[in-house]
Amino acid sequence: MRTEDEALAQLRGRFATLFGDEDGRAFAFASAPGRVELAGNHTDHQGGRTISTAIGLRMFALAAPNGTDDIRVCMEGFGEALVNVGDLEAREEEQGTSRALVRGMAAAFARAGGMVRGFDAVTCSDVPAGYGVSSSAAFEMLLGLLIRAVCEPDGPAPERDLTSLALEGSWAEDVHFGKPSGAQDQLASAYGGIVSLDFEGSVPRVAPVDFDVRTSGHALYLVDSRCDHSRHTDEFVAIPTDMRAVARRLGRERLEDVPYREFLEALASVRVELGDRAALRAFHYFEETRRVAAQEQALASGDFATFLRLVRQSGASSAQFLQNVSPRGDGSGDEQPAMVILALCAHLLGGRGAYRIHGGGFGGSVLAIVPCDEASAFRTSMNALLGYEACLPVSIGAPGARVRQVAR
Repeated sequence: MRTEDEALAQLRGRFATLFGDEDGRAFAFASAPGRVELAGNHTDHQGGRTISTAIGLRMFALAAPNGTDDIRVCMEGFGEALVNVGDLEAREEEQGTSRALVRGMAAAFARAGGMVRGFDAVTCSDVPAGYGVSSSAAFEMLLGLLIRAVCEPDGPAPERDLTSLALEGSWAEDVHFGKPSGAQDQLASAYGGIVSLDFEGSVPRVAPVDFDVRTSGHALYLVDSRCDHSRHTDEFVAIPTDMRAVARRLGRERLEDVPYREFLEALASVRVELGDRAALRAFHYFEETRRVAAQEQALASGDFATFLRLVRQSGASSAQFLQNVSPRGDGSGDEQPAMVILALCAHLLGGRGAYRIHGGGFGGSVLAIVPCDEASAFRTSMNALLGYEACLPVSIGAPGARVRQVAR
């Protein structure tokens, strides 16, 4: 894991190699963290609640205006994206690519009234892709801050309105990247720390959560399933699609706007018209968003045992009702790596700690909250049972996205 100084030094060298070391250019250096979802699985896009935290793994970028109409971004391990500022319309053939996010964040800035200028940028990252820790959201927040800093160097502080920045990232991921979702990931990366997020209104409410995991006697691991969740975007998209179908069947746009009792009264017709999967996913939503409120209260009161119990309930609901643990693919069930990890967590932890699918699901990683006195043994055993280095220790409550001017 790189420090900011180490990342800046590395990026300076790459920038000079790729774009030249020209004096007089105004350079901006930005960073943004990945995130871990502590509570609330697939609730944000329906107007519900979550608890998220920035993690210690970050993405970094160095940028400077280039005096042209082109945005050129060279990404460590992901090639180069070239976008002309006069062509910011979404392209279907770019969906799922980093170029789509570059174009999307530039388009979002333009939609908000900004004047997009060409710039060169280089990036590097310690946020693992495909883990479900929101590498795409970190990239979006990074780009958004760079665009503001480079295109409006004399404007307001780029971090002034982090909620707007996060919503721009969510829009870019939906319209340009082709993955509709809520704004949880972007908000967690933008604000940093541990935050409670409420999506009931048109503008999300963000509130800090006062919790220090070090006092809980537990360590956090992400257990890699070695199944890149981006392979299953179609299954991910089906979740909000199913939930919205239930809401619209009941005359609303989101499940948050549907009274739970009304859903239960209409359950028979919902099952007939939309199928059991949609009904089960709605069940998950209603119970999960209630759970988040109870988890937030448990953290506030220092009742970590109750918080852990509710994490375990959330994990069971995600597996059984939300059904986002095992990719269905061809329907054979031959590949269920995240479910195997959940089984191993149950074997190794029993009723201690907690574990659940993390993020969007369908691969990615499993979040395990492990008593500190068992952490080393858990990691050793899990790695041995899976046959690879699967456990990634996670520090939470890290600073959010930020940008500053730097001299060459």
